[in-house]
Amino acid sequence: MTSSRSEPETRGATNLSAYSKDLLAELFRRMTLVREFELRAIAERREGLIPGFIHSCVGQEATAVGACLALQAEDVITSTHRGHGHLIGKGGDPRYMMAELAARSEGYCRGRGGSLHIADFELGILGANGIVAGGIPIAVGAALAFAMRDERRVALSFFGDGAVNEGAFHEAANLAGLWQLPVVFFCENNLYGEGTPQAEQAPIEDLARRAEGYGFPGVIVDGNDVLAVYDVTAEAISRARQGGGPTFIEGKTYRYRGHYEGDPQVYRPQEELDAWRERDAIQRFRERLIQSGQFDGEDLEAIEEDVADRLDQAVAFAQRGSEPAPEEALQGVYGDTHDGLVF
Repeated sequence: MTSSRSEPETRGATNLSAYSKDLLAELFRRMTLVREFELRAIAERREGLIPGFIHSCVGQEATAVGACLALQAEDVITSTHRGHGHLIGKGGDPRYMMAELAARSEGYCRGRGGSLHIADFELGILGANGIVAGGIPIAVGAALAFAMRDERRVALSFFGDGAVNEGAFHEAANLAGLWQLPVVFFCENNLYGEGTPQAEQAPIEDLARRAEGYGFPGVIVDGNDVLAVYDVTAEAISRARQGGGPTFIEGKTYRYRGHYEGDPQVYRPQEELDAWRERDAIQRFRERLIQSGQFDGEDLEAIEEDVADRLDQAVAFAQRGSEPAPEEALQGVYGDTHDGLVF
């Protein structure tokens, strides 16, 4: 019997000559900044500057940066508990991010949100979320607001493979498909929901198939190829902005570290981790930039040195910061009015 089911499109590597040198440099810069921010935050947690848990996105830099750089400044994102890369990808300042992780008043949320809940409305970052799938309905709500106000803006929601099994995803996807809202669902499929392999939590291998049930396209992309991610996301954003409705993007990627720092990671074999490290997004992109002839080693080393300097400044900024006063604990919890509150 021949199936009528449509196959999700799979997208991979593209030619560097089609992109400006400035864009290529910025993709490399932000991926490097994401990677080094995460590693520095892990080190500072060990040194005692940062309290609580850290859910590192080391290994997933290409999905965060490629997708966010395809957005316009007026577009918005919602993030996840593994969201530092999304925030940097959208233009977040490492100083305020590090201060927030360190529970300092100078942080993005005045030290009250911590690693899991950073937000910056001015940058279109509607917030990271400690609840699995919690950001998806928020993005759909923002997209509904854009549609009702007849604004050519787009909302993009990041989530992991585990979130696709949550009711919040299905409710939001159903409404977005029904009303053809300007939203992009971006699933960073790193193959594990905490410690549970995808094969033990979903009956399908390609999660992009979920889109078919809600009437919009599903696309699979190599999540370790930043240009492929950029291209696919740019197309989905353009489609949404022109009234074409949602797109589900599944970025196949991998996290190198545990679900959280301190996770013993007994659920995955070392050879699997080693195989994915061979496909490292940053190293692959670095090699492609040099092979293209547009960059040499010194160009990229200068970017890496600039990133290291920015992170030194970020740590120093957090160390100088002040701890929130107990009597200020309720500030920002209640508002006097909603007048003028817009995305």
